[in-house]
Amino acid sequence: MSTVNHHCLLNFPHIPPPVYRPKLLLPPLSLSSLSLNGKPERLFPLSASLSLSPVTIHERSSSSSSSFESEEAEETESIVDGFFYLLRLSTQYHDAEVTKAVHASFLKLREENINLGNALISTYLKLGFPRDAFLVFVSLSSPTVVSYTALISGFARLNLEIKALKLFFRMRSEGKIHPNEYTFVAILTACVRICRFSLGIQIHGLIVKSGFLNSVYVGNSVMSLYAKHPGSSSDDVLQLFDEIPHRDVASWNTVISSLVKEGMSDKAFGLFYEMNRVEGVGVDSFTLSTLLSSCTDSSDLMRGRELHSRAIRVGLKQELSVNNALIGFYAKCGDIKKVENLYEMMSVRDGFTLTEMITAYMTVGMVDSAVEMFEKIPEKDVITYNALMAGLCRNGHGLKALRLFTEMLQRGVVLTDFSLTSAVDACGLISEKEVSEQIHGSCIKFGCASNSCIQTALLDMCTRCGRMADAEEIFEQWPSNLDSSKATTSIIGGYARNGLPEKALSLFLRTLCEEKLVLDEVSLTLILAVCGTLGFREMGYQIHGYALKGGYFSDVGLGNSLIGMYSKCCCSDDAIKVFNTMRKHDVVSCNSLISNYILQRNGDEALALWLRMNKEGIKPDTITLALVISAFRYSESDKLSSCRDLFLSMKTIYDIEPTTEHYTAFVGVLGQWGLLEEAEDTVNSMPFQPEVSVLRSLLDSCRVHSNTSIAKRVAKLILGTKPDNPSDYILKSNIYSASGLWHRSEMIREEMRERGHRKHPSRSWIIHENQVHSFHARDTSHPQEKDIYSGLEILIMECLRAGYEPDTEFVLQEVDEFMKKSFLFHHSAKLAVTYGILTSNNRGKPVRVVKNVRLCGDCHEFFKYVSAVVKREIVLRDSSGFHRFMNGKCSCKDLW
Repeated sequence: MSTVNHHCLLNFPHIPPPVYRPKLLLPPLSLSSLSLNGKPERLFPLSASLSLSPVTIHERSSSSSSSFESEEAEETESIVDGFFYLLRLSTQYHDAEVTKAVHASFLKLREENINLGNALISTYLKLGFPRDAFLVFVSLSSPTVVSYTALISGFARLNLEIKALKLFFRMRSEGKIHPNEYTFVAILTACVRICRFSLGIQIHGLIVKSGFLNSVYVGNSVMSLYAKHPGSSSDDVLQLFDEIPHRDVASWNTVISSLVKEGMSDKAFGLFYEMNRVEGVGVDSFTLSTLLSSCTDSSDLMRGRELHSRAIRVGLKQELSVNNALIGFYAKCGDIKKVENLYEMMSVRDGFTLTEMITAYMTVGMVDSAVEMFEKIPEKDVITYNALMAGLCRNGHGLKALRLFTEMLQRGVVLTDFSLTSAVDACGLISEKEVSEQIHGSCIKFGCASNSCIQTALLDMCTRCGRMADAEEIFEQWPSNLDSSKATTSIIGGYARNGLPEKALSLFLRTLCEEKLVLDEVSLTLILAVCGTLGFREMGYQIHGYALKGGYFSDVGLGNSLIGMYSKCCCSDDAIKVFNTMRKHDVVSCNSLISNYILQRNGDEALALWLRMNKEGIKPDTITLALVISAFRYSESDKLSSCRDLFLSMKTIYDIEPTTEHYTAFVGVLGQWGLLEEAEDTVNSMPFQPEVSVLRSLLDSCRVHSNTSIAKRVAKLILGTKPDNPSDYILKSNIYSASGLWHRSEMIREEMRERGHRKHPSRSWIIHENQVHSFHARDTSHPQEKDIYSGLEILIMECLRAGYEPDTEFVLQEVDEFMKKSFLFHHSAKLAVTYGILTSNNRGKPVRVVKNVRLCGDCHEFFKYVSAVVKREIVLRDSSGFHRFMNGKCSCKDLW
């Protein structure tokens, strides 16, 4: 037997042996009772054993007759056959000891049996012992192409791709043995697994020269290489597909999968239909699963149902992968009953099935069912946790998602980038600054802050938690190698969300000029919302025109945003026109138009649209019902009974429990019509603790109707609540100030500062020559400040002569009467209106001003006098809606 250095060529690291199953119970030495075909058969003499060297058989006698030698040869052949059988059993029962025993006997054979050596290599690799397989390989005096191929294939399968490549290069360098079709398949598999695509392309050239492209297996492997190559396209795969002379179902699946991956579903289905016409090639579970994923992405209900029918016809309705894909498809289409039926009919399920069910339930908002499905999973992995956490985030359950994230940490679940992204999203939902800082630190600690998805999520989280300085820092330091379009969209939304619409608009225009922002449905919808917030009609018109030219108008979400933008820009007719020209409406479309009517204080039109929704079968959501209840404020008083009926029947008819928003709206309606006692009783009978928004609504009604007794009781309730947001703190502070309790007022504001809450200052703005001119109270920053203050002094004098009397009760500072009037005269809205009057040459056009909070009573009274003095219409939008001042009157009839 030749001696070979076992440590040449490949330097193996120590590979721990796998965990064994229960060992095969065979007599370790005696082989006399083994059977090859299920029948007892003597493989060699009863006295033979694995400890007996076959060499001794040949040394028994030098003078043996030829008949004895013939018998001995047959006996040796029988022994080798027994070894093959043992190797098969060793693989079947995963018993490496039997293989090692055969290996020891193989080394003692007088004549090397290359087939047995190859079988040993294959067996060791199947059992997970690549080092031992390599030792067998190097012991062979003349390894064949089968030897090389077996080892290369096994290395590729056991994540030892580099060693597979080295062995392939050794075979090529020796030049004695040429690769066959199976060798090429194995080495291409290794190249794909470690993304050595350039090497794979070189091997493709060798395959063409060697003439092996005619092999269907090799052709499929080459197609798979190009399908996964990031630098290739589906056209390359299609070209290869056309060049391959022989194709099987795997060939068709590869090219169809490549087309689906690039979103070319029509071409993929075209090939699918062509595939069905080829005789001898039938679809399999992979074909249907791949095409179903395409239907899921595009929400193509017709084709998805066609594939479902095909699966039933060809007998694949119980295939696990097909059913999993069908669950994902019907979940995307919102057909949860179909999803549940599929799940119940499945005879086999796996972890992916349960994960798909969790995603399906979350897609339709069935959070409790998703959690129940999650609890059924015996062994939860990171994929299952991620599915539930992402679903909780999508359904607005940020706190539950964070608790699940904490559970993952406690149980030692290995986190992925997706886990951290969901945790960051959850933190943004609950808007807790301190928690967001902890999560942010964890992302940096795990070294994932450079991941583009996590970076974008962190940026969005910072904007939602009021950490705009941190958000700006993330944005300014955005890596140049990462796409910044999503980050730009996120920070624009952050500016808009944090009361900085001018910054949002400025960044939008800058990044658009620098070509750093991709204008799509998301970014267009976002900037339309900013235009609506600012009341920037001209910019809104331009965005609308771009959307029409770009073919985006068919998008329902964009249409809804246009309705909202025109509504807030006091262009009610344009909002109605957009609604009427939309091809289809959803509940958000109706909510947007109802909001438009409410902003215009046109309750009857809002209620008419509500009736139309019912007739067309558009199911209302919680927002719809809150808006409709609010609409009764601006309707006739004889409709109050209808408002009560709607409020009381929400649960019965619409299966919607009244929330804080509904109570706030209903109390506001009762207060509007002077039913303050009923409104107070409603608050006192609420099934849960009334939030500040409900109490604020009742307090505003008390102010309108000058009911001090109820106002005092409501104020006491407000002071007893725990503030949750800046507006709650400010309301409590103002109540103390109005009562002359200045010290307590300052204590509330100090607590607010300590908790990191920031008050958005009251301000007003006006659009002039396509620029936003913003004003704060007593603002002196405007370039035309002197002209504005001079003009305002003249207006005040003229209004005082006309009968205007300043109401200093609206000044909540501890100062003397003179200073109170000074504060009152220089409110931001007065400065903005004055600037509008001074700069507007067209006296026929109204002066349009936007204020970010509710207009104070003194400013409201002042503008009525101004409209009469200057004979101009003043249109002012505050947080309650539009005020149209004309000839000394307001459209709100002093009820706002």
